[in-house]
Amino acid sequence: MRIFKKSYLLIISLVLLSSQVHSTDKFDLLNFSKAPRFLSEFGFFQDMQNQIPAEGVHPYSLVSPLFSDQTDKLRFVYVPEGQKLGYVKDKVFIFPVGSTLIKTFAYLNMNGPLEQQLLETRLLINTNAGWKAISYVWNEEQTDAKRAIAGATIPTSFLNSQGELLAVRYRAPNQNQCKECHQVNKVMTPIGPKARNMNKALNYKSGEMNQLLYWAALGWIDQKLESSPISSYTDVNASLDNRARAYLDINCGHCHIPGGSADTTGLYLNLIEENQEKLGIFKKPVAAGRASGNLKYSIVPGHSDDSIMLFRMKSLDPGIMMPESGRALADDAGIKLIKDWIDKL
Repeated sequence: MRIFKKSYLLIISLVLLSSQVHSTDKFDLLNFSKAPRFLSEFGFFQDMQNQIPAEGVHPYSLVSPLFSDQTDKLRFVYVPEGQKLGYVKDKVFIFPVGSTLIKTFAYLNMNGPLEQQLLETRLLINTNAGWKAISYVWNEEQTDAKRAIAGATIPTSFLNSQGELLAVRYRAPNQNQCKECHQVNKVMTPIGPKARNMNKALNYKSGEMNQLLYWAALGWIDQKLESSPISSYTDVNASLDNRARAYLDINCGHCHIPGGSADTTGLYLNLIEENQEKLGIFKKPVAAGRASGNLKYSIVPGHSDDSIMLFRMKSLDPGIMMPESGRALADDAGIKLIKDWIDKL
């Protein structure tokens, strides 16, 4: 993937003008040591309830996002003024100290009469001591969110894309659970913002623009980046193989990767893995126990019902299900995608 400079001079000038005032007047992120009790104390939003970011805080989106019980996710990023991001091909951008990734989980309920519900906002703050994960759970009035060190369970209902009413017990993770997904080689790290997963257009206040070009206009990154391409796993025009690999990469590949929390399984599901056995094809589990469902291999080409991978994706049993955290519902669309992929291998 290569991003080329185009004639976005007007948009770029608007981008630069809109980013001159920064959001950290209320909180010193460069010298972060202790998280405040309430999300509002950071000053990331000029309108909390409507999730309108403060100046200097910018929205972003992913080509292929993680499944989280069908929640809508509102993502924002703050980078200290004058700082640049480091880049290594196929890795998450290297953010400077003081940078913060902000992700609000919500049910926007755009397909029916239910009101929008903000559930949780998670922060990843890059401090002098490394990345710190902090979770804030929204109050019933939807006016602010309170720090939830021990996590929280939120019983609620939402309308899915078909307009069906579904009940769910949404779970905000405790501080230790964040490490299960966000730790590589025992170091906390972000998951989503890789160049390949951000190479898409987004509507900004200044107009529509490719996100990587927008970040380049802000002075955060260079305009020419080399990275492996990735498809949206919901893009029916993409090949089945590309869609399935994109799904496994974002939903499984942050743990099932060398140095990840599932390293010892030898099952690696990140996008750039090419070894067929490490991808699960005719791979025996290391120590799955009853989680194997008495099946022999992670993936049996042409036989999804004989594949441990699909068995664990379907399960809601905490001792069997994969991913083992971050969901209370099965991802029916994802299950169908992986089933179709395995059956055609």
